Amino acid sequence: MDTLPWLNPVRAESLERCLRERILVIDGAMGTMIQQHGLEEADYRGERFAGGFDAGYLPEAGHAHGPGCGCAHDQRGNNDLLSITRPDIIRDIHAQYLAAGADLVETNTFNSTTISLADYGLEHLARELNETGARLAREACDAAESEHPARPRFVIGVLGPTSRTASLSPDVNRPGFRAISFDELRVAYREATDGLVDGGADAIMVETVFDTLNAKAALFAIEEAFEARGARLPVMVSGTITDASGRTLSGQTAEAFWYSLRHAQPLSIGLNCALGARDLRVHVDVLAQIADAYVSTHPNAGLPNAFGGYDETPEDMALVLGDFARAGLLNLVGGCCGTTPAHIAAIAAAVGGHAPRVHPRLEQAA
Repeated sequence: MDTLPWLNPVRAESLERCLRERILVIDGAMGTMIQQHGLEEADYRGERFAGGFDAGYLPEAGHAHGPGCGCAHDQRGNNDLLSITRPDIIRDIHAQYLAAGADLVETNTFNSTTISLADYGLEHLARELNETGARLAREACDAAESEHPARPRFVIGVLGPTSRTASLSPDVNRPGFRAISFDELRVAYREATDGLVDGGADAIMVETVFDTLNAKAALFAIEEAFEARGARLPVMVSGTITDASGRTLSGQTAEAFWYSLRHAQPLSIGLNCALGARDLRVHVDVLAQIADAYVSTHPNAGLPNAFGGYDETPEDMALVLGDFARAGLLNLVGGCCGTTPAHIAAIAAAVGGHAPRVHPRLEQAA
């Protein structure tokens, strides 16, 4: 496939160099940290949305405020909105993870697509939330780099899976029904990608993939965005094994998942969320053997308990992921649901003395 030049050659080459030299550490959970603030509806709304509508949205943009417009929807739990209404909280969370030893921080944009924002009536914020989320992470990374210039820090622009699946019907009585189309996903992901790039992301990650067709739509949209600019960023992909079956929600094993997406030539392939590190070990091992890309994992802090919390301590996770590193399975490692800066600090210490995985040189994808 034709390869576009890097949008930011210095940053891209620095990331590749770091990956060759050591195991890089990704940050931990954003939602877990936000929950610790005990935010109420007013916190999520801030001044801009306090009146029950988006005071920062101009009528000439084609949106008329009024009954049924969506802006008055309950916003509590809309964590991505905090990038606009409480940027101090998001900026501080990034800073805590960087201080704990993270080399890469993920943007607060997991649900910042028109598809996911529709649940809150704020589809019109998709571009702004991605750009703002990337900018906040960029500011935090730049600040950390200024303190330690010899250690680069990188922004991962996150594209979440959305709440829809292109491969499966949500209605057991209508197996042929689809709640979303490939093109609808593509359009939403394109808007989000453009925002992440404009905000200063160093790489784009298609994350927590439970449906490979959704991921393909995201990768297609990313390529469209790059082609429009005439330059590209590194692309990362991370899927999620949903249960003990060892498969994604759309039915693929880790091996099938990789071969379905290998044509995109991602910088890295990995697994995150759903399971704890112990349960992910066998699946990460498969990727480490077959993928001619870097391998990542950022698991949950174990399985959720009866109250929806996570009980695995920093020491527990570090012990298990340290074994991953000793076995030569890792290039990037971090944490997902339930993890905190303490988890990331322990993981960073556990993998710090181990060489990164050297990926095999396999036949190039057609």
